[in-house]
Amino acid sequence: MVESIREIIEASFGYSLSNVSDIVIILMGIVLILLAVVSVFALIVQIILAIKYHKYNKKQNSLNMTGENVARKILDENGLEHIKVKSSGSILFGNSYSHFFKKVRLRRLTWKKSSISSLAMASQKSCLAILDKENDPDMKTRIKLTPIIYFGPMAFIPLIIIGILIDIIVLQSQSFTFTMLLTSLGLVLYIISFIMSIKVLKTEVKAQNKAYEVLKENKMATDEELQMLKKLFKLYNIEYVNDMIVSLLELIYRVLQIIAILQQNSNSNN
Repeated sequence: MVESIREIIEASFGYSLSNVSDIVIILMGIVLILLAVVSVFALIVQIILAIKYHKYNKKQNSLNMTGENVARKILDENGLEHIKVKSSGSILFGNSYSHFFKKVRLRRLTWKKSSISSLAMASQKSCLAILDKENDPDMKTRIKLTPIIYFGPMAFIPLIIIGILIDIIVLQSQSFTFTMLLTSLGLVLYIISFIMSIKVLKTEVKAQNKAYEVLKENKMATDEELQMLKKLFKLYNIEYVNDMIVSLLELIYRVLQIIAILQQNSNSNN
């Protein structure tokens, strides 16, 4: 069993891992299986979400208002006239709210269409601004740790490369002490980012619930439309959790790869 897993992983590496311990090989095999299962599930959710979004984006909302107008109305009625509503073609930002730039960003199709999807995205992102105004504790934490949430994972690979360069070029060491040290630092940053991503999801769900209240109280959506919004938001939440799990599994696999390489090189040199 272990040898079969070893052969599969060796094929992905492109060279022998005969000196790598069985436990590392088994863990890599388990992570690969989990990654495959979660990735398939995530793909199914993404397809369903895309179909739902497209369907609701073709359906006119009862207000006959564009995403821009919906966001502007909600913001103005909650004393947030200073918050701008802008279109965004950016994959990085997409539909979002920025505390730092005082801006609700909506994707171009969401921004200019008067659809159910536009109503959903515009109301929910505007409600993030309301949570910010109300000093919601989860929102305050999210804002403070935004740099770590978004850029923490990006530091992982550069830190590993720096560690390897210090060990090989500067110290000419075979122990890879700095590699392991900086890998551990990168792992800590990633874990903090992962934990804070849960906080992000919590604020997103709070904003969704706030959107239901605002739309219902101001008669901006019918009961049928509110049900559509709930279905759409539920799929977004599932997708978000899937992405978090996939990212964590990929990180674990990368760490195991590094351990395997270090074990292989260390045992080869002895």
